[in-house]
Amino acid sequence: MGMREKPASTSNETPVVFVVDDDVSIRESLELLIRHAGWQPETFKSAREFLSRSPVLVPNCLILDVHLPDLNGLDLQRLVSVDRADMPIIFVTGYGNVPMTVKAMKAGAVEFLMKPFSEDVLLTAVEHALELSRAAFALDLEVRTLRDRHKTLSRREREVMVLVVSGLLNKQIAFELGISEITVKAHRGQVTRKMDARSLPDLVNMAARLGITSPYGEANSFRDQRKIG
Repeated sequence: MGMREKPASTSNETPVVFVVDDDVSIRESLELLIRHAGWQPETFKSAREFLSRSPVLVPNCLILDVHLPDLNGLDLQRLVSVDRADMPIIFVTGYGNVPMTVKAMKAGAVEFLMKPFSEDVLLTAVEHALELSRAAFALDLEVRTLRDRHKTLSRREREVMVLVVSGLLNKQIAFELGISEITVKAHRGQVTRKMDARSLPDLVNMAARLGITSPYGEANSFRDQRKIG
């Protein structure tokens, strides 16, 4: 079966496909296949060798053999899930079984392929894994952008934002913070501008992505909490 044509890229940076397999012939054949498909291959003969490689800042995935000379693939998957949680993993093995497959898939593996597998099957799995990685990168970039915007807010503006996304009206926010309604409107306008929010629902969605909750816990109001404090 012939190799596929290079897939259309949605990024200016070439995705990286890591391969960890102790079989040199497998590493070499996968390296050629990955490169021809338009991705950047990086191969490793052991889990520890792979772990010494610092994470990359482009979409990526890992083709991982289950049976390795040091850590096995499932152990490496466990470490990757902590250190590189957004890296999709495709398992390949010549000695798989149902419990092993179930364990790998429950731990988040994208695919579990038995050797020998066809080029098309592997490339389809890699394409899917890289799409997941792209989505994770896009989400991470969005959240980092929102955090950067949120850092530009003053302390008072952050307090106003919390109460705005909680559904309070300007006059209620003014009462909670002990300031005038006009001042609340001014702070609210600054929050909207600095966060680049198009509407109140947009701002609420941003707050949810940032995990913003009231800094005063379960008290009925800011004033109640201040009295408790």
